[in-house]
Amino acid sequence: MLLHLNIQNFAIVRSLDIDWRQGMTTITGETGAGKSIAIDALGLCLGERAVTNVVRPNCKKAELAATFDIADNPLAQQWLDKNDISYDDDCILRRVISSEGRSKAYINGSQVPLAQLKDVGRLLINIHGQHDHQLIIKSSEQRQLLDAYADHQHLLDNVKHQYQQWKSLTYEYQQLQENQIQREAQQQLLQYQVNELDEFSLNESEFEQLESDYKRHSNSQYLLETTLATLQTLSENEQFNALDSVRSAHDQISKLAHVDTKLAELANQLESTLIQLEDTNNELQGYYQQLELDPQAYQMIEERYSLAIQLAKKHQVLPEQLHQHHAQLKHQLSLISSDESRLASILADIDNAENQYRDAANSLTQSRIKAAQTLNNKITTSMKELNMEHGQFEVNINPLESGKLSAQGMDEVNFFISLNPGQELAAMNKVASGGELSRISLAMQVILADKVITPTLIFDEVDVGISGPTAAMVGSKLQQLATNTQVICVTHLPQVASKGHQQLFVAKLTDGEHTETNVTELSEQGRVQEIARLLAGDSITEHSLANAQELLAS
Repeated sequence: MLLHLNIQNFAIVRSLDIDWRQGMTTITGETGAGKSIAIDALGLCLGERAVTNVVRPNCKKAELAATFDIADNPLAQQWLDKNDISYDDDCILRRVISSEGRSKAYINGSQVPLAQLKDVGRLLINIHGQHDHQLIIKSSEQRQLLDAYADHQHLLDNVKHQYQQWKSLTYEYQQLQENQIQREAQQQLLQYQVNELDEFSLNESEFEQLESDYKRHSNSQYLLETTLATLQTLSENEQFNALDSVRSAHDQISKLAHVDTKLAELANQLESTLIQLEDTNNELQGYYQQLELDPQAYQMIEERYSLAIQLAKKHQVLPEQLHQHHAQLKHQLSLISSDESRLASILADIDNAENQYRDAANSLTQSRIKAAQTLNNKITTSMKELNMEHGQFEVNINPLESGKLSAQGMDEVNFFISLNPGQELAAMNKVASGGELSRISLAMQVILADKVITPTLIFDEVDVGISGPTAAMVGSKLQQLATNTQVICVTHLPQVASKGHQQLFVAKLTDGEHTETNVTELSEQGRVQEIARLLAGDSITEHSLANAQELLAS
């Protein structure tokens, strides 16, 4: 509930602190005194758009802060937790607006985007303006009111989920159809490319081997000649070769080692060198013997190697990437093939999703019909209590045109009323005046009171256009509503003002140069005086005072 409102330099308010109580609070005052100024300030705390003229003249900024008790408001607590905003039992919404029109928003001292004020505000308070009752003539608003009364959110959620499933599949089908021609052209190209690479059939890492074989065969003559010359140097030259020279050196140093043991290590080193040279010579001889000039093998390798390079150039990839590119093309082709298969099967999925949606929507329709039957009786009774003696109310539920599917179900909901004997039921906007719409809207609020999730409701002069016994009944309805939620009502009617558990009086003060608005909580005697003023105007009489006391006593 709303606990406190602080206003600084806002419009014609210099400084104002208002403490709010549980139950019903009424706000009264003279015309033009600014009775709605607290509501306007609250609206800005809840994220409404600010304009430059909200700042008091000659001031740099306006500051507004609303404090709410959220100890019994789990939805608000969950929202604060989700948005990492710390809290205890209170939630403070603060707005600072500069004279240039710039503004900053805060929740519990943390600066936040303006949208977050709106989000959390919806969980704390609901403001009904003078013209908000006109929303009740809209079919969408009427459907929402019926759904709120039926209290079948689980059915609404299921319908929305099934609708989204059906919508998603329908969109997928449309995309598949729209892309079919393009997909067919792409499939032909991919199929040609895959067939070409299938025919070449390059294995993984084969190009690297091809490249190695190609280099070896293209340089085979040079390899033969150089290998042979190296073998001559190592062992086969009879006049001088490396092996004989090292062997001779080893033998000589070995003999000297018998004379001087210091040469033994050198002899060992020469022996190791000799062994390595012999091994190298043997391996080189084996390599030379395996080398052979095979023109036919070379031609096959050259052709495949050249073709691999040509295909890589054609497909705009490196030759060593050709095998991977081939696999990617196959994958793309398989995806297109799966799209074609999907196109053939998705219609069955769409039919199944539509059937599930219609089952969910039919359950929602039945729940609406059941709720409408009891709502008809309750609102008809309330209309009679609110001085619409011959009033009748009926919820009309019809299928949407052409069986259209929507996220809210397949129903068009309309409120029909009759206000006079013999008058046929007709749409509300065709037969009800503004005052009658206001009363029907109020009746709905009272009936829905136990469904209301926002702990504070504000009514800003929603009682315009009514008087007398009707006004008294409106006051009683608002008081009844206040048993379940905090109600704040700006009013000019004594019958409504007297029903409040708390009454605030708004006055406009001026010294000829400056004007400001002041709000005070009235004492019991102050309430008698104010109710009498509302009854009789400025000329308060003993009779009006007695009437005021009677209203307050009742």
